[in-house]
Amino acid sequence: RSSAASDVYKRQVTCIGYRNPELLAYMAGTVDQLSGGRLVLGLGAGWFERDYQEFGYEFGEARDRVRDLKEALPRIKARVARLKPRPAGALPILIGGGGEKVVLRLVAEHAQMWNGMGPPEEYARKSAVLDDWCHRVGRDPKTIERTANVGATTPKVVEEWLEAGLQHLVLRLAYPFDTKPLERLIKLRDS
Repeated sequence: RSSAASDVYKRQVTCIGYRNPELLAYMAGTVDQLSGGRLVLGLGAGWFERDYQEFGYEFGEARDRVRDLKEALPRIKARVARLKPRPAGALPILIGGGGEKVVLRLVAEHAQMWNGMGPPEEYARKSAVLDDWCHRVGRDPKTIERTANVGATTPKVVEEWLEAGLQHLVLRLAYPFDTKPLERLIKLRDS
């Protein structure tokens, strides 16, 4: 999580298929302790086939990966609740993805944060779908922080994202790392 001095930090989503859910919860609790309570547990169903191949896991079908995420979330939450010592912070769950029938329902049921993708118009539409899922499961949509990975951008594009409901922009930087877009956004944030 961000410190009081800065709102700049890294968010990463890990594919649920790479680790046993209970082990992942235990590791997250340890990292949260070591970071002073700043960990955001980012989870997703997985989409990058090359990683699966290189790590030695079966890629399978998208529906199977989403089912694994659905089954893992209650296990992770149950294990986190039993950790000793407890996480140092809130240890929010962030779910990355945009599947409207299952993934966004899982966000409404389990997550404190959602990381979406696509252009601002699509993001706004999916955010509205998430709001609908929240209402259907009896949750206030305002309790879910809206985040998105955004490439190099301008103040006008940032405004479009904010109008789409974005609360937390995650700036995507590619190697070789050019930090000028980040510097522009920090200036915009501080102005």
